[in-house]
Amino acid sequence: MAMHKKEFNVSSPPHIVTVKGYGSDGTGVALLEDGKVVFVRNAARGDVLEVRLINQRKRSAEAEIINMLTPSPYRIDPDCPVYPQCGGCDFRHITYEEELDLKLQRVNDAIERIGGQTARANEILNTGQTDGYRNKAVFHSDGNSLGFYQAGKHKVIAIDRCLLLKDDLNDALGLLREDSPSGISCLPREDYANETSCSARKRYSGFQVCPAPDGEITLRSGRNGLNPPLEEQLDGLVFQISGFFQVNTGAALLLFRKAREYAALSKNETLIDLYCGVGSLTLFVGRDAGHALGIELDPDAVQAARENAWRNNISHVEFLCVDAAQSIAAAAHPDCIIVDPPRRGLSPGATARIIELSPSRIVYVSCDPATLARDIRRLEGYIVKDITAVDMFPRTANVECCCLLEKVK
Repeated sequence: MAMHKKEFNVSSPPHIVTVKGYGSDGTGVALLEDGKVVFVRNAARGDVLEVRLINQRKRSAEAEIINMLTPSPYRIDPDCPVYPQCGGCDFRHITYEEELDLKLQRVNDAIERIGGQTARANEILNTGQTDGYRNKAVFHSDGNSLGFYQAGKHKVIAIDRCLLLKDDLNDALGLLREDSPSGISCLPREDYANETSCSARKRYSGFQVCPAPDGEITLRSGRNGLNPPLEEQLDGLVFQISGFFQVNTGAALLLFRKAREYAALSKNETLIDLYCGVGSLTLFVGRDAGHALGIELDPDAVQAARENAWRNNISHVEFLCVDAAQSIAAAAHPDCIIVDPPRRGLSPGATARIIELSPSRIVYVSCDPATLARDIRRLEGYIVKDITAVDMFPRTANVECCCLLEKVK
């Protein structure tokens, strides 16, 4: 394995460190001679490195690798020519087995240290597909380069093909680069005057390019040359895609099936799904219930959810356009509540409303183990019965969780 020595400002003396583990963002964690914690990007557990500090704080520091003295047994040669400059991936320098282990450890550390729970996730579900899984991408251009942002910066790194993307999205990237006569182009971003952005999505019904950050202007390529709304299939259900939907369809199916297992609904029970979006989880899990209610603040998503219920001929599910913290009179005593909040987690009002509704079980789907663990601590009267991690984003530091909480009797 090649080992390269970098040139650095000699005013900062080098340090020799051994990487012991990983931080929540996937950076390597080591200790300096004085015991201070140091975070090293693109490091692997077991690396012995010569590093130079680039940002020091009172109790920790960040460092860059100068020289790799002894590579980790978990380290591999990256298979992407723009890694690690491109910020799309975090783990192309370690084995996938090591990546799964560190993600599982991240989940369990958060549940124990932040959530104060003894329950542990014993498995991390994954499809085994580490490349070609993403069905959505946002491309950026600075007038000269078209691709993705550099890690931690707003500098555009030119991309020919991205290993994470489905083929149609890489083809769309090629069309954008060639200024194709199809008319697909990027439009200016308001927040960065010298940059343009566009998003592209691939679903089973076709692909879509939206030459605007908000996705309002769209060009679609559908089946048989038609231009219907994009649709996705999961376990026999068909969903119109309007707004947020999981970017990894295969892993989303694993996640949804686990949520359905945890909910364990019967035809004489009621479900409430907070932050329901286009109703995918509401319909996927709620088809087992006698009645299901989806709650969502975005009116466009609520309309799409109602159309999805009609499309799948599910009549015992309804959707309300209200905030998750508001009173829900239509189902005063739900047996189960599902929550799939944004990365910031539950609002205090939503947490209070869940406790007031007092379901016997809560299924919490989370994209951030830290906010999940915080909310678990806040949900007084409930304990973690089971938790499963899901690798929704292979080769990145992100990890999803599905957690079952039961009311203390």
